[in-house]
Order: sequence, then structure tokens, then C-alpha cells
Amino acid sequence: MDTIAFRRHLHAHPELSFREHETAAFIAGQLAEAGIEHRAIARTGILARIEGSKACTDRRAVVLRADIDALPIDERTGLPYASQNTGVMHACGHDMHAAVLFGVLQQLAAAPDFCGTVFGLFQPGEECNPGGASQVLAEDPFADYEVIAVIGEHVEPQLEVGTLGFRAGKYMAANDELRFRIHGTGGHGALRGQLKDPVAAAAELVSALLTLNEPECVLSIGRVEAAGATNVVPDEVYMEGTLRTFDQADRNRLHGRIAELTAATDDRHGVKTDVDIDRGYPPVVNDARLVEAAATLAKAAGLQVEMLPLRTTAEDFGFYTLRYPSLFYRLGVGAAAGRPHTATFAPDERAIETGRDFMRSLALQILNGFQ
Repeated sequence: MDTIAFRRHLHAHPELSFREHETAAFIAGQLAEAGIEHRAIARTGILARIEGSKACTDRRAVVLRADIDALPIDERTGLPYASQNTGVMHACGHDMHAAVLFGVLQQLAAAPDFCGTVFGLFQPGEECNPGGASQVLAEDPFADYEVIAVIGEHVEPQLEVGTLGFRAGKYMAANDELRFRIHGTGGHGALRGQLKDPVAAAAELVSALLTLNEPECVLSIGRVEAAGATNVVPDEVYMEGTLRTFDQADRNRLHGRIAELTAATDDRHGVKTDVDIDRGYPPVVNDARLVEAAATLAKAAGLQVEMLPLRTTAEDFGFYTLRYPSLFYRLGVGAAAGRPHTATFAPDERAIETGRDFMRSLALQILNGFQ
């Protein structure tokens, strides 16, 4: 099967995070037809392996990763291969990522002219905590190898087809989910002397939390629930939001500041706040040497290269960057694709060939000569 047909099949049959059973079965079937060794991983993922034909003195390996889960969105593209699963859509390009990886594995299996091992990781569950990457690593599948690079990509409509985007060092943010439950003493809104007002405490706490925003920290509160009335102050207020940071030390420091600000607000208002910080994905931090090698290779191949700014969205690829030298880059799919995570997102399929050829060349360069 060619990569376009592969992508269109996935696009027509999307599945949500950690429910990618048919997706995994399809990928396994296509790998089997291509004669590529593979096995299940992280419940609904697939890990393929290709051994190079050149003799090696070490156990070097490159891991090529694509995510395979879809989003809870009802597709409205009108494409002939649109989603057949109501309310589920590949609206983030994971079908494109998987097609690129499948094409790379096809070519490497046909001509394994390299030293070492290439793993093709079709990873489930990127779109929600705890993240499929964490579950892959919990199985320690590369324990017997020297992983010299983990490579991943993501489609980018702000780049045209034939353009790749890179950033060395800190690139994408860690994402933590914030939840606050403020317990007070409610009552008649006209009798404030009898109250320990959780609504007033919540308002002050939101303002205090927003002072933590800075160039490399983004904090937002997106939900506030106070089930009172015009003359009724409730006993409890619930709030939730998100924290995005680019450095693990800053992340931990800000967790401490959130606790301090909450305690100070409680003291002023006589309330008690339960704080729950659900740690999400770590930041994506790209290996500078891999970025330099990849950008040089892309330019030599005649591709356009752009250096990217910090990005406050998150990716569970960050788990790989904590453990191995890693590179996560952007694959241009054209502005006409629209915005990811929307019902009309439609990437230009010509990008699959660009992505396949570049990822294959990069893997070979790393295995055969990258120092």
C-alpha cells in the first residue's frame, strides 16, 4: 500500500486516545505485508524494528516516532475519505505522521543499507494524560540498545509544503492541569458578616495567579463555578486552568508559588482551598547537535528551513527528550489546511512525500555518520 492510501484509511477510521485497536491492527497488517518485524506496545501502539545490513561494533539505534490517536471532533471537510466514525476525526495530522513513518519503514526495509537498528514507533494516546510516550518508556523497549536519537515531526499549516521548521533547545511547553476547590461559609448575600466568602477568595486568587505570567510561563484559569444566586453566596467555588512552562526547575518553582498564593488568600478570607496540580507532559527540549545536522540536511535537499519560536502548546514527545537525544520538528502542510483541532482541518498530502524522504535521509545520516 502506498503512503497516500495508508493515510486515507487511517483518516477514514479514526480512534480516540488509548482506543486505537483497529488502527493498530491495520498498521500491523501493513507492516506484515511489507515483511517488517513488529509487536504491540503501550496497549494500543505498534513498535516496528528493522536491522541494518552493515556490520556494527555497537548497538546503536534510532527511534522514529509517529502518534496515531484522533480527536473528539465531528469532521466537516467533505473529503471523500472523511471520518466514518461519528464525532471522531484526525484533526491534528496524526494520520499524516503515521503515513510518513510507514513510508520511511517501507523504504528502509527494502534497502537496509545502514549500521544499527531503526525502530518505528506508532505511539498511541498523545492527546491526553498520562500520554502514550510515558507508557512506552515504562516498558523500557530500548534497554538493550544505545539510542542515539529519537525523531518526531508534527504537521504545521503555518509552513508551506516543502518547508521544515526547527528549534534547538527549549521548544514546547510542559502542561500542568490546575484545579482549586475553595471551601467557605456561604449564606445570604446581604449578610456578609456571617460569611467566609469563597467567591471573593476565588476572585482574588485568580488575580494573584495571573501575576505569575511571564515570557516563559503561561497560566490561565478557564473555568470558575460558583453555584449561588443574586442573593446567595455558595459554600464552595471550583476553578480549573492550565500552567505552561519550558524548564523543569521553573515548573517546580511555580508549583510552590501557586501553593503560597493560595495559602495567603485562604488566610485573608478564612477559607480552605484544596489544590490539585496534575503534572502533564514535560517540555520538549531539542538536542542542539541534532537540530544543526537536520537543518543542514534539509537545506542540502533543497527544502526551505525556518527557525521556530517557543511554542506554548505541549507534546508528550517531551518524555523522550528527558531520556534520549531527541529532535521534534515541523512539517509544512500549507496554510490552506486550516487550523489543527478544527472540524475542517485538511493538510496537503504532498507533504507526506517530503516528510518521508527527509526522515529517511536523517535516520540514515545519524546511523551511518552522525558524530
